[in-house]
Amino acid sequence: MYMTAALAIAYMDRRMLEWGIEEYHLRFRHLRLQPSEQRIVLAYGHLFLLVDPPADIRVASDVGVYDPGDAGAAELQYEHQGMIHIANNATTANQLLFIQVIPKLNSDAR
Repeated sequence: MYMTAALAIAYMDRRMLEWGIEEYHLRFRHLRLQPSEQRIVLAYGHLFLLVDPPADIRVASDVGVYDPGDAGAAELQYEHQGMIHIANNATTANQLLFIQVIPKLNSDAR
């Protein structure tokens, strides 16, 4: 079973409460990757949820790896934070979808 957009949206509320965050912004990220392209996305303090990923993509971050082509990977992670390394393992262009959860800053903390 893959992380769908509906599942990600239901999951993020609970996850943000675990972080002590009551308010947040959502940003839908649709990345277009060229053949064999590699990219880094910085996501410190944000939560990135991988949605309906293609089979020939690798996403590695400070909290885990999603790479269905890696037979040695014991678990595939859909939640990513910190420095996210993305690699299109395909010889054709690919697309990757994330839901980015950005905590709102508390105005009282300023």
